[in-house]
Amino acid sequence: MIAKSGEPIWAVGLMTGTVLDGNIDVALIKTDGERIADFGTYTLAPYPGSIRTLLEETLRQARTWNFTGSEPAIFREAEEALTRAQSAAVKDLVESYGLTMADIGVVGFHGQTVLHRAPQVGRLGQTRQLGDGELMHSILETKVAYDFRSADMRAGGQGAPLSAAYHAALLRDADISGDTAVLNLGGVANITWWDGKDNVVAFDTGPANAPLNDFIKAKGLGEMDRDGALARTGTVDEARLAKLLQHPYLAKPYPKSLDRFDFGAAMADGLNAKDGAALLTAFTAAAVGKALDLLPHRPKRLVVSGGGRHNPTIMAMLGSRAGVEAVPAEALSWKGDAVEAECFAFLAVRVLRGLPISFPTTTGVPQPMRGGRLAG
Repeated sequence: MIAKSGEPIWAVGLMTGTVLDGNIDVALIKTDGERIADFGTYTLAPYPGSIRTLLEETLRQARTWNFTGSEPAIFREAEEALTRAQSAAVKDLVESYGLTMADIGVVGFHGQTVLHRAPQVGRLGQTRQLGDGELMHSILETKVAYDFRSADMRAGGQGAPLSAAYHAALLRDADISGDTAVLNLGGVANITWWDGKDNVVAFDTGPANAPLNDFIKAKGLGEMDRDGALARTGTVDEARLAKLLQHPYLAKPYPKSLDRFDFGAAMADGLNAKDGAALLTAFTAAAVGKALDLLPHRPKRLVVSGGGRHNPTIMAMLGSRAGVEAVPAEALSWKGDAVEAECFAFLAVRVLRGLPISFPTTTGVPQPMRGGRLAG
C-alpha cells in the first residue's frame, strides 16, 4: 500500500508498559504523521499467563544483567513469544474493524522495555526493548517500525519520552494556549507541554503506578490499589514525604528520563498497606507539581492518560498536591487507555515518512532526530 506523501494511512500501534498488567495495548488510527484523520479503534489484548510470567522473570534478570556482559538467554525466548502474541493481537484488531492487513500502511511495534538507563555526564544512556520487527513483518506481511529509542540514545538523548510528538498533535486540536498539558500515568509519569506555537517540552516527572503496584503486590493485596481505596483511607506521613521530595531528580532540569525501578516501593518500607499507598500516591502527585514548576509556563490543567487516571485518589491529589486541575483524557474525547498505543502508530508513520520523532526539548538530542528501524 503506497500512500502519497502527506496522505493519511491506516497504522496500528502497540504498547506494553513496564507495569506488566498482562495486556497488550493495540490501537488503529489513520494519520499522515502530523494530524489524526481517524481515531479508528482500540483494544486491550490479554497476554497468555505463561508469557506474563516469562516477562516478569525477564525483567528480574535484566536488572541483574544491567547492560554488562552477554544478555540473559531468556531475552530471546521472551522476544519471540511476545512478538508472536503481539502480531496475533494486531491481526485480530484489524480484522475486527473490518479491514485486512493489506489496508495497513505500517505497524508501530514498541516492544517490551526490560531496562532503561538514562545518560549521565560522559556516558551515553542505554535502553533495551524486546521485540523482533523482522519476525513481526514476516508474520503480518506489512511494514513494521520498531526499535524507536536506540538512535536517540546513540546521539546522546534520553530515549524518552517519545510521546511528545503525538501529545502535541492531540493538543493542537484541543487547546493552543499552553495552559493545558498532557500527563501520562503509566509505570512512570511523563508530561508533555506545548506552547501553541513551536515549543514542545516533555520529560518524565517521577514514578506513577510502578512503586504503588509493587508495594500492593508485596503486601499480598492484589495487583494495584484499585480505585485508590487504600490510599484514600491511609494517612500521609508528611515528614517522610518532604524528605522523599528532596530527591535530586525532581529538581533536575529537563530533558530527563527514568527507568521504572528508579523510584521503588522501598519508599514506603515499614508502613502498613493504607499509609504506604497514601505516601506513594502523594509522592507521585507532588512530584508532578515539582515538574510543573520547571516548565516555561505552569499549566492550569492536566489531561491525564494511562492507567493512573482510573485512580480517583491520585486524580484528587494532583489537585491538592500539584496545584493543578486534572481531568481524564476522556474529557477531551480522547481514549485514555489508547493514547500510548496510538502514539506508536503515529510515530510509525513518521518513521515511514522520514520525519523526526524526538527533539532537543523532549529527549535532549542535539537536533530533531529521525529514529526507529523499518522492517519490510
